[in-house]
Amino acid sequence: MNAMKMAAMVLFVVGALALAYGGFTYTSDTHDVDMGPIHMSFDEKEHVSVPLWAGIGLMVLGGVLFVAGNKR
Repeated sequence: MNAMKMAAMVLFVVGALALAYGGFTYTSDTHDVDMGPIHMSFDEKEHVSVPLWAGIGLMVLGGVLFVAGNKR
């Protein structure tokens, strides 16, 4: 399997996941407080939305690359 077909499959799968989940969430460590023996840490969850057009575009691009890779 050549690199173009592999990249096409990865793009297609990422696009399908973007459509299925609509985004992803990550946790960032934002605040650390040290007051003597007391240590506090606050985590904030951030959500990043992936637009519908981006997921569809990745799937189309993956399909085009896969077809182009088969013609070689």
